[in-house]
Amino acid sequence: MALSLQEMSDRFEIQDMLYHYADIIDRKAALELTDIFTPDAHIDYSAFGGTVGDLSSTIDFLKEALPAFSATQHLNANIQITVTGDTASGRVMCFNPMEMPLGDETQVFMLGLWYVDRYRRTDAGWRISERKEEKSWVFNVPDFMAL
Repeated sequence: MALSLQEMSDRFEIQDMLYHYADIIDRKAALELTDIFTPDAHIDYSAFGGTVGDLSSTIDFLKEALPAFSATQHLNANIQITVTGDTASGRVMCFNPMEMPLGDETQVFMLGLWYVDRYRRTDAGWRISERKEEKSWVFNVPDFMAL
C-alpha cells in the first residue's frame, strides 16, 4: 500500500522529533522536553525505576537523575509509526549505553528498551502525548541499581 505525501511527511516529522528527544536526553537538557511533549503528556519511566506522571514532574525527575551519568547515548531504531489523522501511535526500540562514575572508576552498562508512544499533531508540530518505557534487557548494571 502506497503512502500519501502527507503520511510520509507525518512519519518523517515524528521520527525527527524522536531523534531530537534522544539528543535532548543525552545533552541533559531536560527543560527542552517542552518542545517534544504535549503540555498534558503522561510519561511512564517506571520500567527502570523512574517516575510516572506529567511533563513537569518528569522534567524535575530528569534534572535530578541525568547528572549521575557521565555519558549516555540513546539510539532509536526499528521505529514503527501508525498515523490516523492528527494522532498517531508508535513503538520505538532504544539501545542505551550509559557511563556512571563509581568512586575512582566508571562503569559502563547498557539498557535495551521500547518506547510505546502516542503522538498528537499540534500547532507547533507533532508532539508525544503519552510515553511508556518497556524493559527488554539490561547488561552490566551496577549492583545497587538492580534493574
